[in-house]
Amino acid sequence: MLRVAILGCGKIADAHASQIQRIRGCEIVGVCDREELMARQLYERFRVRQYFNDLNKMLKVARPDVVHITTPPQSHYALARECLSRGCHVYVEKPFAISFNEAQDLIDFAGKKGLKVTVGHDDQFRPATRRMRELVRCGFLGKRVVHMESYYCYELGGSGYANALLSDKNHWVRQLPGGLLHNIISHGIARISEFLTTEDPCVHAVGFISPALKNRGENVLKDELRVIITEECGTTACFTFSSQMRPSLHQFRIYGSRNGLLLDQDSETLIRLRGERRKSYLEHFVTPLTLARQYAENSLTNVRLFLANDFHMKEGMKYLIQSFYYSIDEDAPLPIPYREILLTARIMDRIFEQTNATGSAGIAHRITRPLSLETPCLPN
Repeated sequence: MLRVAILGCGKIADAHASQIQRIRGCEIVGVCDREELMARQLYERFRVRQYFNDLNKMLKVARPDVVHITTPPQSHYALARECLSRGCHVYVEKPFAISFNEAQDLIDFAGKKGLKVTVGHDDQFRPATRRMRELVRCGFLGKRVVHMESYYCYELGGSGYANALLSDKNHWVRQLPGGLLHNIISHGIARISEFLTTEDPCVHAVGFISPALKNRGENVLKDELRVIITEECGTTACFTFSSQMRPSLHQFRIYGSRNGLLLDQDSETLIRLRGERRKSYLEHFVTPLTLARQYAENSLTNVRLFLANDFHMKEGMKYLIQSFYYSIDEDAPLPIPYREILLTARIMDRIFEQTNATGSAGIAHRITRPLSLETPCLPN
């Protein structure tokens, strides 16, 4: 039985507790938060074994094998290192760390301790995303990836979160090097990192405050971001984050030398895009029907998963957690290679270096520090 603890009992901790309890062979032996009331309410609602308001006490009394860190990002590095030093494997919510250097140190430290860490990029493990990964692995795209487009939007609107963030000048999100962007964009960047094949992509980033936020009196937090990533081998990628564009997209498009794929997270669909066009009017008639059939097939797949009680909103989180636990129990490969975690962190560093620097929107930064882990290749 794997003993699991949760550190940080805010909103996202609910999702972790819910998904952990769906996995056989593990038990939540403790939850912890500096605010004792937060820890107690999680303990009561999910009927876990114990609650604490002190990390050291929880580690000593509950003796977890794995700790899930669901605190604000500024605390990830110190808390993860402490848990690792006490012999615990660690699952860290996104973003993994504040910087590439912190991410590299955590991974190196885990290796020295013979322990494992991962990051909460659970969108990478939703059902349609897993189908996409298998198609890429089997060579559907062709010999190489040519271009990627990643969209990850966030609707601020009139939500309580937005009102708190905009009204509180000391909000913890404002203390992040990349502000609002830092807390959100790693999901979209990680999609790109998975398929980059070199260690030194160039990153061009432009970030700005939308007119809508300016009209609400905001003059610091950027809520719009456009990024171009290029590799010497010719692969390119575009990343878009927006709080204002509608529809608010969560999509990933990947184009190879033979075919392409469209992943729509919002509708949980995966569409195959033919690389060759029909040289007649059939292109106008057959292609729409082919796409319609694919959307219908996706809908039926989702219905089957729903009826099988395997279509939860956080199904990707369950799959990632379960895969991480399996890698611990069976000493199997991690679900997210360390190289992808590091590359995502380094690209984010470069984005914030540019968006935070006056007049630097047009400057490209190359990742010059070699990544020590081997880069996987796409199939021929």
